[in-house]
This record gives sequence, C-alpha cells and structure tokens, in this order.
Amino acid sequence: MDFDPSANRVVGTARIPGAPAPKKAPVPVKIIVAGGFGVGKTTTVGAISEISPLTTEAEMTSESVGIDDPGQATMKTGTTVAMDFGVLTIDQTLKLYIFGTPGQTRFAFMWDDLVKGALGALVVVDTNRIDDCYPAVDYFERAGLPFVVGINTFNGQMSYSVDEVRWALAVREDVPVVSFDARFRASVRDALLVVLDQALDKAIRMKTS
Repeated sequence: MDFDPSANRVVGTARIPGAPAPKKAPVPVKIIVAGGFGVGKTTTVGAISEISPLTTEAEMTSESVGIDDPGQATMKTGTTVAMDFGVLTIDQTLKLYIFGTPGQTRFAFMWDDLVKGALGALVVVDTNRIDDCYPAVDYFERAGLPFVVGINTFNGQMSYSVDEVRWALAVREDVPVVSFDARFRASVRDALLVVLDQALDKAIRMKTS
C-alpha cells in the first residue's frame, strides 16, 4: 500500500518542512509583594494584574480593634487574611505570578509557604508607619531572597526622602529603594522591573561563582 506523499501528512511527531516552530510557553516567575498592615499590597497587586486579582479580603470588625491598626488617615474597611494573587505577562518569554502576603503579624506563619519558589520580593513601605515594615525587611534578609524597598507615595507625595527611608530601615547599599504609587499600573510595573533586575543579578552571581 502506497502512502500519500502530500506535504500535509504528518507521521508521529514529525513536523512539515517549512512550518513555523510551535511557540514556547513563557517562563513563569514568582514575585512576592510584602509589607506591613495597610501599606497598599492589595492595591499594588490589583493595579498591575492583567486578570481580575484573587483577593482574600475579610471585613474588619470591632473584634480587630487594638489588633489591626490601619492608621488614622485611611478608609480601609477590609484586610487580607491569606493572600492576594495576580498575573502579569512581561513579553512572550516571561510571565509574572504575583503573590501578596497578609500584613498582620498573626498571619506571619503563612509567609514561608507563600515565598517558596519566589525569585524576588517588593517590600511596600508607608513612610508614616516605617516601624511596620521592619519585619518584612528582616524576613527577606534572613531568607537571602533579593528584594526591593518600594515607598508607596499614596497621594503622590513623600513625607521622607529615599535616602532617609534607607537610613531608617538600615538596608544594605545593594538593596534598591524606590518610590512608586500603588494605584497606577505603570508605576507598579517599574517597581517590579527593579525586582526582576535584582533577581537576575543574583542568578548571574551564583552562576559565575
């Protein structure tokens, strides 16, 4: 029995000569958005995600008074009790999976699971509540995970300069400190690109060492 020599015939996994190669799936990269309570982590994830972000918001009730302090100048009525999740495609080769951590100390036990497999982190800082950001900075320093300090300007203004925030947090000189506005996609994108640069720098150092 003769086989049809047609160019459309494909045997097994053979590909027709001249046909375009199948597109490779983009490389998945896990990024963490962390920080203290009420600093803008959920807003950050929601502003950049190309899908409707997954959030685990619970309403703040009178039971949380004295435990969760959202600050004086805030309209915050909900709080993240597990995580936030969003997705951002950088290009055809790279896709970010963004996980936002809960900010309250009582949910800190979840961080280890959320951080597994992550290549870098953005630590969101509210300059009016610097003390709330120390635990996140300490966590990533101990974990050895590349991170960037992102000062959330909220209303477009900063109470302190970048250098003053660096001094207050006592972060190393090789840790970038940048300002961004968690409400705006382009601003969040720029901050996350700095995180990617940090992760790439570490990968290159490890490869050459």
